Amino acid sequence: MASMQPAASVDSENLETATAQYLRTPQLSGNDVDAKRQEILAYFNATWERYEALFDTIKDDRAFFEKAIPLRHPLIFYFGHTATFFVNKLVLAGLIDTRVNPDFESMFAIGVDEMSWDDLDEAHYDWPTVAEVKTYRSQVKAVINHLIQTIPLSLPIHWESPWWTIMMGIEHEQIHLETSSVLIRQQHLEWLQPQEAWAPCQESGQAPVNNYVSIPAGEVTLGKSYDDDYYGWDNEYGEHHAKVNAFQASRYIVSNQEFLEFVQAGGYSEHQYWEEEGLEWLKYTQATHPTFWIQSDEGFQLRLMTEVVAMPWDWPVDVNYHEAKAFCNWMAKETGESVRLPTEDEWYRIYDHAGVEELVTGEAANANLHLDHAASSCPVNRYQHGELYDVVGNVWQWTETAIYPFDEFKVHPFYDDFTMPTFDGRHHLFKGGSWVSSGNETRRSARYAFRKHFFQHAGFRYVIAGELDEQASSNYETDKMLSEYAEFHYGDQYFDVENFPTALANIAINAMGDQTMGRALDIGCAVGRSSFELAKQFDHVTGIDFSARLINLGVQLQRHGVIRYSIVDEGELALYKERHLANFADQAVADKVEFMQGDACNLKPVYQDYDLVLAANLIDRLYEPALFLKTIHERMNKGGVLMITSPYTWLEEHTNKENWVGGRKVDGENVSTLEGLKRMLSDHFEMIDGPIAVPFVIRETSRKFQHTLSEVTIWRYTK
Repeated sequence: MASMQPAASVDSENLETATAQYLRTPQLSGNDVDAKRQEILAYFNATWERYEALFDTIKDDRAFFEKAIPLRHPLIFYFGHTATFFVNKLVLAGLIDTRVNPDFESMFAIGVDEMSWDDLDEAHYDWPTVAEVKTYRSQVKAVINHLIQTIPLSLPIHWESPWWTIMMGIEHEQIHLETSSVLIRQQHLEWLQPQEAWAPCQESGQAPVNNYVSIPAGEVTLGKSYDDDYYGWDNEYGEHHAKVNAFQASRYIVSNQEFLEFVQAGGYSEHQYWEEEGLEWLKYTQATHPTFWIQSDEGFQLRLMTEVVAMPWDWPVDVNYHEAKAFCNWMAKETGESVRLPTEDEWYRIYDHAGVEELVTGEAANANLHLDHAASSCPVNRYQHGELYDVVGNVWQWTETAIYPFDEFKVHPFYDDFTMPTFDGRHHLFKGGSWVSSGNETRRSARYAFRKHFFQHAGFRYVIAGELDEQASSNYETDKMLSEYAEFHYGDQYFDVENFPTALANIAINAMGDQTMGRALDIGCAVGRSSFELAKQFDHVTGIDFSARLINLGVQLQRHGVIRYSIVDEGELALYKERHLANFADQAVADKVEFMQGDACNLKPVYQDYDLVLAANLIDRLYEPALFLKTIHERMNKGGVLMITSPYTWLEEHTNKENWVGGRKVDGENVSTLEGLKRMLSDHFEMIDGPIAVPFVIRETSRKFQHTLSEVTIWRYTK
């Protein structure tokens, strides 16, 4: 490639003004409300239009509908997903009360990552056309523009502010700008077309020879306060302090040229360099070189987003964690030095030592970052940061650290599963951002993690450092709510009260009598005990819950046979529990269960043909229970059994009073929930048993318990 200046950043007509201003994620404090409103409006529209411009690189609609890789949805899903995310969060926040397109907002809601409850079978979806999704996006864009221009704004914007939800939607789309660009890079090249707005860097030359920079010992302080001036994701908040010993860091991130030495040395065929999980990935993929390298008669070429170019040997190599780790192991053997990837704490020492500063609105970054310079990587010796290069930007940098929660971590109630499912020891942090990383992704506090076999625009730098300290661990679930649910479903028996999920499953099974027990739906399954108990008699059980955090515990039991969690003893003292699947079910039973994330008020069409539906302690937690009660028969086989249990603890924080099934006055008369159930279900069901009072106990501490009665009613689908 000829030595040239990098191509200009995105400069299509719609984005020209935004690019010229180098918009960054806005500060959420200040004194001028009108100016802040306009700043957020500009940031929203620039982000929205840039995301749509990304999909202009597709010239053949087949690229939208054929998966680029098996573990992700096709691109049409991601095209619609960011708009659906906005709508769903705005509904939760109470900023809108009418959905734009309920069908789309079910179809495009869930399935982004390769979580085990994701429904990734494309046969389950009748995807809309590209034109229909574009129309939908235009409708959603108009709604959001209207909200930003009209809803009350007070500063600062904080977690509890409705405006936080708007910022959440914008930053979420910034994330998918990056992940979608990776999928486009993995799609069939003949279905894509270069775009001036997404022109790659045109500069390449001889790769520099790497060497080391000494990083002195020091301390790092991580974690944002909850009144920080900038938007952040939940994992960024809390406190973490660490002392870091002196170490050496490579001056440059690893270039294609440097990585070629590993390839030529047989690094992909020498199993000794690969960790156990990495070796499994290697055997499965049969990889012999990095994914984006293409072997040709002229030698290696490099796949970019919309084109293939002669190999730019001085650009950073794009690899997953397994490949980066194997390179370090090879280099350690070659040099006799303790070469490895940096930890997150060590990366922050590099960042601080290099004197990197946050990006400023209106100025081009001194880094290949935020699409300020090119829509690709560039030479590893172009952007200098102190004694090092590319401390931020160009490609993300893998670390040795599995993501974990800081002290004082808490989840945001409107996105409770952004990070929690990744606290599993299998998602590793990478730092610094890539050429397309924008918004929150570019800030010092950003913490993003992916599975180790995943590809982003990611590479690495290596360090010579001492042995790894014991890494922060989240093997024990410490979230109070999740731990209480774990104990409620799988823990000890208190006050001689039978395990509630087991008791319900037994009642449901007995209610089936001589009927076929083929398929059961456990809706509102929480952490899954009833699902496993039902699977002892049913051929297949679907466990659905709105919260991926809750489902994750059931999935852990299903996959690994064990869960670990801490429960409060007294004050700050905790007890640690370990529960095993084998104590109540075998693996054959567990394999009959599938856990899915879903909204009981807006279920996907695929959930059909159930002989039993169990809705345990669900209806008084739904935002509109009538949507569930009046349509659940559509999911059932004739003669099927519906079992509803609830303590009828209606609260306006969960359900607006006008949507309560009962427990309120209507036209001056008392209406009980049982009366409301009969009214809503009578068109399709007859009550065959109940009401039955079933007790349950929730443990809060060693000396504090909730003792509650849940009313059970059993209904048969007759017409």
